[in-house]
Amino acid sequence: MAARIFLYIVAILIVLALLAAVAWNQFQNELIAWALVPDAPVEQLAEVDRSRYSDPAMWLARPDIADDPTEWLPQGYRRAQAERERLPVFYVVPTAYLDNDRWNAPFRSPATLERQRLFAASQASVFTGVGEVWAPLYRQAVVGAFLTDAPSAAQALEFAYRDVATAFDYFVSRMPEGQRFILAGHSQGARHLTQLLRRKIAGTPLADRVAAAYLIGWPISIEADLPAMGLPGCAAPSQSNCIIAFQSFAEPANPRRILALYGATRGFTGALRADTPMLCVNPLTGSREDAAGAEANRGALVPEEGLERATLKPARIPARCDARGFLLIGAPPEGYDRYVLPGNNYHVFDFMLFWRNLRDDVARRVAAHAR
Repeated sequence: MAARIFLYIVAILIVLALLAAVAWNQFQNELIAWALVPDAPVEQLAEVDRSRYSDPAMWLARPDIADDPTEWLPQGYRRAQAERERLPVFYVVPTAYLDNDRWNAPFRSPATLERQRLFAASQASVFTGVGEVWAPLYRQAVVGAFLTDAPSAAQALEFAYRDVATAFDYFVSRMPEGQRFILAGHSQGARHLTQLLRRKIAGTPLADRVAAAYLIGWPISIEADLPAMGLPGCAAPSQSNCIIAFQSFAEPANPRRILALYGATRGFTGALRADTPMLCVNPLTGSREDAAGAEANRGALVPEEGLERATLKPARIPARCDARGFLLIGAPPEGYDRYVLPGNNYHVFDFMLFWRNLRDDVARRVAAHAR
């Protein structure tokens, strides 16, 4: 009898596990949204005065801050001595606040700061060969804001953008007249920079001063967004004053969540984004059309436990842009399993997969812009 009861329990547990697996496969996006979207009303945040960004404590990185995470380099890699002027880089970190207790993160929380430092080390270190990174802290929208079309999410993103715009105004005020600069961001950071280009840079003298804009991990419609952003998408590896963007997926790729949200919105021109291709610049070639095998990858950062450390390994990951504008990287690469998102989405690793090539890309475009 006891053995029979035990077998019944085992059978029930197997069935429950199978049902859970089926539910996860069918409704994983809905379950993630249920866990991460705040159910409280959005807090109305007061605007921050530009002078507040004179305080180094309002920055994750800037040239006068000690222990700058963006100065990290992988073991064994040596930075070449810069021969030209070092450009200021305005870098906006991606979403790092993962709780669902509010719609906008505080400026500083210990867990969030640690994640922001990890992102800055693996992403903004791409730019330190030619630039000095300025990375503002801002009251970013929480991760759940990207999983719903509720009005509170739009409000939270607008509050976050205002902080970024204020920090940018301070950044510009510190530069000499006519100084060139680089824009860079990932995910939510890239999203805010698309708004910054549209609202504060397009059609102004600032536009000509942008050596390149790396807006990675955010969908940008070639037809419905780019015409209003003031800069074209990069079409060649030596082109400057243009935008680099891509979103990484292993194959088989299933970007249905991104396509659903993308297709339901209007672009900066007012046209629907649905059925329009997204900007995809292949980081291995610097252009939009060319595919590249793994041998073209000069070094991907392969994370060790917890992302705290990473090793630079070449010739591991290929890349090609598909017709929709997603960057396809072949079969799921080894070493990245822990943080892969549903649909084979390698969003977290967009910079890391192509770290060395992106570093070369920055130097090449900055040199082209100086000519």
